[in-house]
Amino acid sequence: MHKLLRSNLGRLLLFGIIGVVLFLVGNRVDELRVYQGATLAMYVVAIASIILLTGYSGQVSLGHGALLAIGGYSAVLARNYWSLPIWLCFAVAVLTAAAAGAVLGTAAARLSGPYLAGTTLALAVGLPSIANQFSFLGGEQGLLFDVGVPPISLGADFSPYKWYFWIAASAALVMLWWLQNILRSRYGRTWRAVRGDEVAAQLAGIHAGKSKALAFTVSSGVAGLAGALLAMTIGTVSPSAFPLTLSFSLLTGAVLSGVTTLPGVMIGAVTLVATPEIAGAISHRLGNSDGVTTNLPGLLVSALLILVVMLIPNGPVEQLRSVRVRRNVNIHR
Repeated sequence: MHKLLRSNLGRLLLFGIIGVVLFLVGNRVDELRVYQGATLAMYVVAIASIILLTGYSGQVSLGHGALLAIGGYSAVLARNYWSLPIWLCFAVAVLTAAAAGAVLGTAAARLSGPYLAGTTLALAVGLPSIANQFSFLGGEQGLLFDVGVPPISLGADFSPYKWYFWIAASAALVMLWWLQNILRSRYGRTWRAVRGDEVAAQLAGIHAGKSKALAFTVSSGVAGLAGALLAMTIGTVSPSAFPLTLSFSLLTGAVLSGVTTLPGVMIGAVTLVATPEIAGAISHRLGNSDGVTTNLPGLLVSALLILVVMLIPNGPVEQLRSVRVRRNVNIHR
């Protein structure tokens, strides 16, 4: 117990130090980098939700972007119609997406493999069309999301994007710290047991259906927070902000991170943020063709995904961990 407490305090201290570093860096970079930092934090949270679902409970979702959309719309509606503080808007996003995930997770507990993937994919395809049918959701134009100004004056040079970056980075750090703790708890061990061998887990007294539903619910709540952060960063929610390609990008980011390990989440997030900039530089060298500019980011991500699956299917972090374990085994021999 004492060792566990020291471990938790150590992780909390580490996340606190990272937060201070991000705070200092955010004040010394330009607007573009601050915007990218907020987007990076959003991707970290979104990819973490997929790693929890797929890597720890063994469920595959091809439509996680739909859960981001539910969280994003919930946060904006709470802000615009109820004038709630921004942190309460994020709480509403998490709870609403978690409730939607609980409903979907109940069905997911009876599905597996391609059936579950197809169900979530259908949700991601159909949700934008549903949003267009209700005027209070803003239709195709969507709704604006104004998170307001900091509670204290931080000077004339303090831009809105710095405020967004602080909020997004803080939310990402808190969520990662919480996920680290829950994945090391009894729930995390239960999810891994069900993923490893569902029949053996049931023989050990684990209710696989309830375990899967709970994992889907928690993952959906985390995805809802990511959706609210995305809405804050771009300043609006609309069907076009949550396309089907978003779901595929998040899944790609999870594979690049190492879908079975949470510590690698930054790798996938950085890749997704950096890819458009790299693609823009390549497109500029090729003459700024519209076709190249539009299709190159997706091509780069797809090519990188194929290489990772072929060369390091478990992700860089898990690969390094395996190498370290084999090295230690050889040393002790």
